[in-house]
Amino acid sequence: MKVRGYSEVDVFSSEPYRGNALAVVHDADGLSAEEMQRFAAWTNLSETTFLLPPSSPKADYRVRIFTAKEELPFAGHPTLGSAKAWLDAGGVIRPGGTLVQECAAGLIPVRVEEGQLAFEAPPLTRYEPVDEPLTSRIAEILGIPRENILDASWLVNGPQWIGVRLSSAREVLSLQPDPGKAGDLEIGVVGPHESTEETRFEVRAFVGGDPVWEDPVTGSLNAALARWLTDAGLATPPYTASQGTVLGRHGRVHISLRDGKIWVGGHVTSCIEGTVRL
Repeated sequence: MKVRGYSEVDVFSSEPYRGNALAVVHDADGLSAEEMQRFAAWTNLSETTFLLPPSSPKADYRVRIFTAKEELPFAGHPTLGSAKAWLDAGGVIRPGGTLVQECAAGLIPVRVEEGQLAFEAPPLTRYEPVDEPLTSRIAEILGIPRENILDASWLVNGPQWIGVRLSSAREVLSLQPDPGKAGDLEIGVVGPHESTEETRFEVRAFVGGDPVWEDPVTGSLNAALARWLTDAGLATPPYTASQGTVLGRHGRVHISLRDGKIWVGGHVTSCIEGTVRL
């Protein structure tokens, strides 16, 4: 075992411990995928990341992202959290306030401005309507009539998200889904708030087959939903989405649009710094 730097950060909330926690192992050279997976399962967080030297000259660092059960090519809150941990450990921002993360999904630009971090949303690799049998199954999982689902779309950007649109944030907040029926589906639900509310949309993320059934705040899902809602003419960035409300969190995801590209941002707070023997 080797003593390595270790961080835990809170992502997507300006209030510490009200967003989504991320564990970050620094200087992860020499660790096998099996060792990384074992440690990620042990932390029992939605994701744990491992920082490595970049293999691309265009990147500032490389990251491997693990849930408690598998490695992901990309995920949103681990991207912002890893960037924050890398900066806290001495990483230097490029001119213009940017850095570049390398992950299995490719090179992800990250912007640093006004006390927030934001990543450029990766392209959707599957982006098509969900067929009727699966949509009906999702309604059963969510515990709602099929007619309450206004639309459903595959929104794959690393995680295999299926986006589900409901008519209101109130409907989203009242969902009481059955995790035993979800199998391995990854379902993201979105509904609009009233115009007088602080945030434009309410989002919830349900992950079947994972120890974390409902994710507190989810960057990859919000990135995918932003693309879908914008393309459908249902959202005009910039806007803010809330997530984690029913879990007692205060997640706030800030969506913007630059040159036709979706950017997903939020506050990141360092909460724990130390070492780990791994």
